[in-house]
Amino acid sequence: MRRREMLEFAVLGLLHESPLHGYELRRRLNSRLGAFRALSFGTLYPCLAGLQGRNLVSVDHDEPTTGRRQRITYTLTDEGRAAFAALADRSDPGSWEDDAFDVRVAFFARTEREVRLRILEGRRTRLAERLAAMRSEHPTGERADRWTDALRTHGEDSTERALAWIEDLIDTERQTPRVRPGSLTDPAHPAFNPPRNQPPTKENP
Repeated sequence: MRRREMLEFAVLGLLHESPLHGYELRRRLNSRLGAFRALSFGTLYPCLAGLQGRNLVSVDHDEPTTGRRQRITYTLTDEGRAAFAALADRSDPGSWEDDAFDVRVAFFARTEREVRLRILEGRRTRLAERLAAMRSEHPTGERADRWTDALRTHGEDSTERALAWIEDLIDTERQTPRVRPGSLTDPAHPAFNPPRNQPPTKENP
């Protein structure tokens, strides 16, 4: 159930950017989201059919050219945009677990700042708990063969780096002015127009 929800969220998020046909949608899922690197058409198309059945996506059939099969393009509907926004507003504990966290971060540009912070802080707590568990399972001074010790060290180092990365994201997020996704101040909005630098004056050189 969790993986199906993640896939639906990712599909809606990618279609939020632009209409896509199935091949391109699968390619982007494979290349941009690690959780779906092994995603097959046998999994993707039933997901798309389910979204279409709930009127979250619409389907357009392209006229086939000589020697080519007909292509189907999927487009997000207004109901689909609302569904994606509702999913993006969620910040339950599953949002900061391993694969789900990566998918959520991939669409942070369309997520409210407060929700982003809750997910980042939840992820920080989860990583801190994981690091503490690693250290408690292997107390300092415990002897092990060099391969086991190297694997343990690698795991702890990777978790420490991930924790430091999360801390940096949280610090940056707290210092960034609040921008509502979809508003005219959102860089992702088509009509976004950043303020230009003012020419220097005597009072403000």
